[in-house]
Amino acid sequence: MNGMEGKMHRDLLYALLTGLIALAIGCVDASTDSAAHRTALRDLPVPAKPDSGQQNLTTLPDGRIALSWIESEGRTHFLRFSVLQPDSSWSAPSTVVQGSDWFVNWADFPSMAVVNESFWAAHWLARSGKGTYAYDVNLSLSTDAGEHWGEPLVPHRDGTQTEHGFVSLLPWRGMVSAVWLDGRNTEGGHGHGGPMTLRHALIEDDGRITDEALLDDSVCDCCQTAAAVTSDSILVAYRDRSEEEIRDISVVRFADGVWSEPYPVSRDGWRIPGCPVNGPAIAARGNLVAVAWYTQPEDVPQVRVAFSQDGGRSFSEPIRVDDGDPLGRVDCLLLDNGEALVSWLEFTGDKDSQIRVRQVAAGGDRSPSLTVARTNSSRSSGFAHMAASGDGVVLAWRQTDPDAGVRTTLFQPPGIEPAP
Repeated sequence: MNGMEGKMHRDLLYALLTGLIALAIGCVDASTDSAAHRTALRDLPVPAKPDSGQQNLTTLPDGRIALSWIESEGRTHFLRFSVLQPDSSWSAPSTVVQGSDWFVNWADFPSMAVVNESFWAAHWLARSGKGTYAYDVNLSLSTDAGEHWGEPLVPHRDGTQTEHGFVSLLPWRGMVSAVWLDGRNTEGGHGHGGPMTLRHALIEDDGRITDEALLDDSVCDCCQTAAAVTSDSILVAYRDRSEEEIRDISVVRFADGVWSEPYPVSRDGWRIPGCPVNGPAIAARGNLVAVAWYTQPEDVPQVRVAFSQDGGRSFSEPIRVDDGDPLGRVDCLLLDNGEALVSWLEFTGDKDSQIRVRQVAAGGDRSPSLTVARTNSSRSSGFAHMAASGDGVVLAWRQTDPDAGVRTTLFQPPGIEPAP
């Protein structure tokens, strides 16, 4: 199928999906306000208490999706998760851990990684001292598929009361690969002293920590990291930081037991003397990789995506994704047809914003954008996340008004094959 035929095929699918609107729950207009650019959305009620937040998604080895979030009761916090069932309902929530000494932040959220049917891992942040940004990464492991969880362990062993967070967890050859921002060189102050660093370790199912490595000795202080497994490597994306305060997106690659030197996904040249709190997203299928990110070269806000056909060794010229006024907070999936599905927050006036998605082909073709949820632009709305299921794509996000809490929505983009 050539590029023109592919575009016509996608447009036809979008038109066909329009007829499903009357059956959809909570259907909303796309950014163009055109009936031809609508799709069916299905609300999936989350078994979380009001005012829940810090939502995240992970995919299990059998293709199911797990949703994690934080609930709070007074000063006690609970990290909980639920698994999407075949009938598209969420299972009764399970608790990983609870505590009163946590660092809970809108942009630095917990995550889970599922290595195999039995070996699971989850992370959260716990305070290590009285300083505002004195906190550690805490990990708990389960060897019975989340039924029971072990005592917390800390993957970094510097012992400093500094910032450690913005973690990416993923399975790697029977172990958990953990990447995080590490402030051991900042001398206890956020943004003071030495620069923030990017570090990595592997965690085995008995809690042993191995392969500790420094990946970059100067990175942006509080932008999320992202990681994916290609056919033969771990690929980590993050916001770098030069001496001239250029904060573009870089990657490092682990293959054949060796980490590469950092190299840029794109040379945007965004100079900003502070952290934008807006990290990249990455997705991989074999050697096909897509990285999405927010940038602002020449004061023009943009969401971009770039593709790699060689496992992240090199990247194409970036393709712009947004509709003209993005706030970033991106996520990214690779669909069955090889296209990237990118989500982002688009500003729509006053404090209102929309979570939009768009399919982008490596050759540059773009589908119409779709509005999946409406929220606001405040920090309290957090970061939306996507995961593919047999029935489509699940988006997890935080509703801020009138009833704050974690929400999930299921939709079917044309680029993903429905389950038989």
